[in-house]
Amino acid sequence: MAGKLVAFLAASLAALALAADAHTSNPQIAGLQVALRAHGLYRGPIDSIAGPQTVRATRAFQRRAGLPVDGLAGARTRKALGLLGEPLFGQRTLRGRMSGWDVSVLQFLLARHGAPVQVDGYFGAATKRALRGYQRQHRLDVDGIAGPQTISALAGGRPELSPGKVRAAPVGVRALLGHWARVYGVDPRLVRALAWQESGYQPGLVSPSGARGVMQVLPGTRRYVETVLLRRRAPSSVSGGIQVGVVFLRELLREFHGSESLALAAWYQGPRSVRRDGVAAGTRTFVANVLALRRRGV
Repeated sequence: MAGKLVAFLAASLAALALAADAHTSNPQIAGLQVALRAHGLYRGPIDSIAGPQTVRATRAFQRRAGLPVDGLAGARTRKALGLLGEPLFGQRTLRGRMSGWDVSVLQFLLARHGAPVQVDGYFGAATKRALRGYQRQHRLDVDGIAGPQTISALAGGRPELSPGKVRAAPVGVRALLGHWARVYGVDPRLVRALAWQESGYQPGLVSPSGARGVMQVLPGTRRYVETVLLRRRAPSSVSGGIQVGVVFLRELLREFHGSESLALAAWYQGPRSVRRDGVAAGTRTFVANVLALRRRGV
């Protein structure tokens, strides 16, 4: 899979005995957290969630390195992080004695499957054993090398996003998010924050549960929006998917009387569940992350 970047937002996993839900987790962030920890700036869990602790550590590193302080792990920031800052997961085949950001992510994804592996960015004997165990379990070639098939399997089977597409997508996607937010009278900052939390602005993403696109809208939600709210089919495009997501968010804001926290909770947990059971602990984390992203101005 040379030159391909996997759909790394698609998985939920447990790492270092800490759980992260699929809707809040971006495994690439585990690579960032390991790199920041190596610089002594991040002491939180390796949980793949770009929450307040991770953002603060990223900004602190950027100030230390003389970089623009935006809290986002762009190419310059990753390069400055050094050995553990590059490359992104999915850009190369991984094998023993390698190190880097992508090795951290590989270890994180293996930990998702219960492998007893330390997430430290170094491909040692324990990582190779864990990888061979995963390959054996999933009927892959048991070679202890994370090549295209293994990477695709770990990433949920969708290795189609290239690094170029990932880098270019936020420019157009951000404009579309703002456009549909204004059309439907929803705070564009909230829409952008929700989209970034869900997909990192990646239009080609498909989760294991079938959630699609920038807003990670489930097929059932799309049918509801098209049938009940829009009363017509939305285009099968990046713009159409964003439109559906914004319309659904607007409906949740109306249903919960303008409460952004409850609307976001309902987006994540389901409106019926929120009304019946209240807001779950994992949902509160999701809501806090989205609101923190809005304050940052993604």
